[in-house]
Amino acid sequence: MRVKNICCIGAGYVGGPTMTVIAQKCPNIKVTVVDINASRIAAWNNEELSKLPIFEPGLDEIVKDARGRNLFFSTDIDKAIDEADMIFISVNTPTKTYGKGKGMASDLKYVELCARQIARVSKSDKIVVEKSTLPVRTASAIKNILENTGNDVQFQILSNPEFLSEGTAVNDLLFPDRILIGGDNNERGQIAIQALVDIYSYWVPKERILKTNIWSSELSKLTANAFLAQRVSSINAISELCEKSGADVHEVANAIGMDSRIGSKFLKASVGFGGSCFQKDILNLVYIAKTYGLNEVADYWEQVIIMNEHQKNRFSNRIISTLYNTVSGKKITFFGWAFKKDTNDTRESAAIKVADNLLSEQAKISVYDPKVEEERVYADLEYLNSRNPDDNRELLTVQTNPYKASKDSHAIAILTEWDEFKTYDWQKIYRNMIKPAFVFDGRGILDIKKLEKIGFVCYKLGSGN
Repeated sequence: MRVKNICCIGAGYVGGPTMTVIAQKCPNIKVTVVDINASRIAAWNNEELSKLPIFEPGLDEIVKDARGRNLFFSTDIDKAIDEADMIFISVNTPTKTYGKGKGMASDLKYVELCARQIARVSKSDKIVVEKSTLPVRTASAIKNILENTGNDVQFQILSNPEFLSEGTAVNDLLFPDRILIGGDNNERGQIAIQALVDIYSYWVPKERILKTNIWSSELSKLTANAFLAQRVSSINAISELCEKSGADVHEVANAIGMDSRIGSKFLKASVGFGGSCFQKDILNLVYIAKTYGLNEVADYWEQVIIMNEHQKNRFSNRIISTLYNTVSGKKITFFGWAFKKDTNDTRESAAIKVADNLLSEQAKISVYDPKVEEERVYADLEYLNSRNPDDNRELLTVQTNPYKASKDSHAIAILTEWDEFKTYDWQKIYRNMIKPAFVFDGRGILDIKKLEKIGFVCYKLGSGN
């Protein structure tokens, strides 16, 4: 089967970049990305590429190359579905905040709405691709909805999970470690799988395209994220031990990372992992395990989340204790609000929890992040806590200049590993701060010895020195 038209439902952090790369690499395929959010689609269509709704290094150039040629962004979802041979579902699957599975299971209401819309609109056979991260056996639910429409349309369901790291998403798409495609083992299923293989084969070596059954594909995504998050929580647990014992977690990580059986990736001690996937996927895995009565398995993976939350609380508690056990009325500057560098995504960012903890102690917080907008910061806080939004705005301000943000501050906390923080005139920052001036490096990116020579009192996470 040759695919001529692709529709992607969802213009977010996965759908937008993924479809942009597919459009660039497959100029003979028309790719239409649709979303109910009109302002988001307008941003994707903005002639000023700097105003794209998602910041990813290199993304703007690829959009420029493909948009208007064979890449289109639209709110006309029905039309795109009707014209498509292949439809990607790339909508949000947040953790449920209500009912059965609250706090653990994925909320699949948006996926179900997509399936019902596809079923209602479709007049010709379609391949439907799960791109969103989904619990195991979601495909069977989608298939059940699609096959009971009465429209006499044949659907094939594929699982094609994304393995993107925000900040390097474009590189991950251009040079993937693997492309995973799961589908049925019958003849129609294999034809559908091959149709998707043919698309990726335009630029991905065939040995990196893995074909599995659909359940293995769905579970592989959850497991991959769980393993990566586990490494972060593991090294963060060791960072606390290092502080008590006099060791240096960075030296420990370097030593164990040189073991070829372990490797060095995801062994960077930090204030904690964030992003849209790790916590959500682990909680989903925990819920699945509990559903099957595998309580020991569930407890094992849940500890990864517990350790991550402990690290955030430990960091904010260290700020409070170092500042003489009170931060009430004291100004603390946050350098960074995004959950990691090179992205404007703030979902589950450690900065949100640390800020919430300090605001509860009546601290005054000044935030600077090169890519996160002011209203996003306030929205993150309002989502996390039940305080009056006016109180958040009174205690927390967002600045567009790091030197203004740090003026008259008692302490600076590094919450995102932006490279630009290393290039600042730290002597100038020190001169304009309240003395003693403290730096709490939650990402391990600064030269602590140089800062101490200037006069800063520094906290290096994971060091007993």
